[in-house]
Amino acid sequence: MVEHARRDHPDEACGVIAGPVGKDEAVRIVPMTNAERSPTFFRFDPQEQLKVWMEMDDNDEEPVVIYHSHTATAAYPSRTDISYAAEPNAHYVILSTRECGQDVGPVEIRSYRILDGAVTEEPITIRGHTPSETSREPRVR
Repeated sequence: MVEHARRDHPDEACGVIAGPVGKDEAVRIVPMTNAERSPTFFRFDPQEQLKVWMEMDDNDEEPVVIYHSHTATAAYPSRTDISYAAEPNAHYVILSTRECGQDVGPVEIRSYRILDGAVTEEPITIRGHTPSETSREPRVR
């Protein structure tokens, strides 16, 4: 996700992480195209989204994580992000590249559940990885 967000900066990056239905286990990352090619808004390309969702259905998967980046603001859902959140079981991860852009440097990463307009932040656990405060690893909040 971090590589994708840096690569697409200054436009917002977007994608999903798929996993087995009902397991809440992120297994396979699927970087997608931001059809808007915008630094302030993202929208999955409709044909690509249909293809990815059909592939997940064929593999008995679901979108466990829906992610996108913010290029100039904090990693917090905008009103638009909240209104477009349509997957009730998904974790919505936002990465902010405002401090580093495409360069190596801190990336703010936060995760939320968004249900019926209510935003609840949740902790992020990365198995087998503990970023240190002094490293150049992405900053997870």
